[in-house]
Amino acid sequence: MAGKESSAELYWGSGSFPCWRAMLCLAEKNVKYKSHLLSMDKKEHKSEDLLKLNPRGQLPIFKHGQLIINESVGICQYAESAFKGQGTQLMPEEPSQQAAVWQRTLEAENVRQRAVLDTLMYMWTTKPEEIDQDLLKKKKQALGQEVQLWERYLAKQKPGSHIAGPDFTIADATFWPSLAFLVRVGFPLQSCCPHLVKYYEMVKQRPSVEETWPPHWKTTPSPGLLKDVF
Repeated sequence: MAGKESSAELYWGSGSFPCWRAMLCLAEKNVKYKSHLLSMDKKEHKSEDLLKLNPRGQLPIFKHGQLIINESVGICQYAESAFKGQGTQLMPEEPSQQAAVWQRTLEAENVRQRAVLDTLMYMWTTKPEEIDQDLLKKKKQALGQEVQLWERYLAKQKPGSHIAGPDFTIADATFWPSLAFLVRVGFPLQSCCPHLVKYYEMVKQRPSVEETWPPHWKTTPSPGLLKDVF
């Protein structure tokens, strides 16, 4: 496997949900790669060289030899297939279990949509005096309902389970960045979601999570932007 890994490279940005997903899967599979941390604030991912790798100007970008993958879930699936038998098995063998993993993997984007694209982007891009408080309240309510849906998913699992079953899978790697971000921005998880709280504390202890924790989160304060969702 060492030869296969030697040509791997990852271009990523700190705090990016898609980047963190890919990094979690690569860490779980024990894939070694050359790391390129880019400043998204400085638009380094929009450079001429990077646009040759991904014309969309987005991160992550994973190179393995001549292969280039620009979608985080695609990187996760590739890591599972290309490095099968190495590190954590991220996709179960049984078809119905695979379906459960893919279901939660694809669903996880809803959390990012509700939290970042619907709610926080509205707060960040609208002048304070122009914010429609009723509209903002509805956006926060929709986010709260989305999070409580995931709480119910976990409530149906056995104690100590992960998002799509007993083991850590691609579904967890996809969902985790959104959950960790919600905690960082003050979402009141403790007041509504005991199963998600236990899940958060459990997954946070994984070596892959500790290894890939966004660097700038370690040095900047946690903003309480979503502490009043409920």
